[in-house]
Amino acid sequence: MEGLVKNMGSSFWLKKKVLITGYEGFLGSNLTQNLLNQGAKIWGLDIKTRRKETILSKKELNKIKIIKGSVENLSLVSKIIKENKIEIVFHLAASALVGNCLKNPVEAFSTNIEGTWNILESCRNNKHIKAIIIASSDKAYGSQKKLPYLENTPLAGEHPYDVSKSCADLIAYAYYHTYDMPVAVTRCGNIYGPGDFNFSRIIPETVKCALSGNKLMIRSDGKFVRDYVYVGDIVNGYIMLAEQLEKKDLRGEAFNFSDENPINVIELVKNIYKQVGAKTNYIILNKAKYEIKNQYLASAKARKILGWKPEYTLKDGIERTIDWHKNNYGYSKKCPL
Repeated sequence: MEGLVKNMGSSFWLKKKVLITGYEGFLGSNLTQNLLNQGAKIWGLDIKTRRKETILSKKELNKIKIIKGSVENLSLVSKIIKENKIEIVFHLAASALVGNCLKNPVEAFSTNIEGTWNILESCRNNKHIKAIIIASSDKAYGSQKKLPYLENTPLAGEHPYDVSKSCADLIAYAYYHTYDMPVAVTRCGNIYGPGDFNFSRIIPETVKCALSGNKLMIRSDGKFVRDYVYVGDIVNGYIMLAEQLEKKDLRGEAFNFSDENPINVIELVKNIYKQVGAKTNYIILNKAKYEIKNQYLASAKARKILGWKPEYTLKDGIERTIDWHKNNYGYSKKCPL
């Protein structure tokens, strides 16, 4: 996919044995596609496999060693890593929707916390492991008076999803600090772009409503502030971190990935409608509960140490996202909430 494949001049990934948990999710599928293009040998673990809604083609899926299962299954995870002599792990599998985590906190804790320690425990005594990248979240920081979040901002989640990420983050640090494991953590702003099939998120929901002419329902008061990062930039950040982890001894480090341009929901929505060329059409429900009002990240550490920077402005990324929706969806049905 245009805009997602970087670092093609490097031979780092050629025949590298890589496990990606959650490989058919939004970020996972984009990362998988990129690494396939760079010659990696990929084992994909997911609770849903060969989905209809994925950016991965049949040809790409056929190149992946697909395992259907959960990261909550320690024996399965250990078997995959040990028997295939996995070298690099990207742990992306998670219960990722805040609303679902509120409804079912036990599932969120089991998947996001137990799943993380299962990955790390399975890697602990495997000499082939060179890098483990754990996907945390900006929400692991919780609600803070001082913004933007820095990597040394205390982890202070208060609600199920946020706490699950704070815990996973700390577990990763414990495995580094105690066992000197090659693990690093990523904390990202709100990721958007091609391949996001979840219309409870504000950007795909707004794009679809703007293109279909349906009224957008904004669940918050519209004033929540976030930073939004194009998925291709996040993929590049993950890849750069994995490539440099051993060389620069980045074990135990956390990295924020952000475009450092926070925006509130109403401004974001208006920008999307403008880019679509449609009349703004939304109502404010003001029903959001247990969500952080303002959250955004500083990414100076990633820029300085990894040499990472976002390649796409919000306008550019939204344009690519709109084009993808136009090419992949019909809009005769009402926009899902």
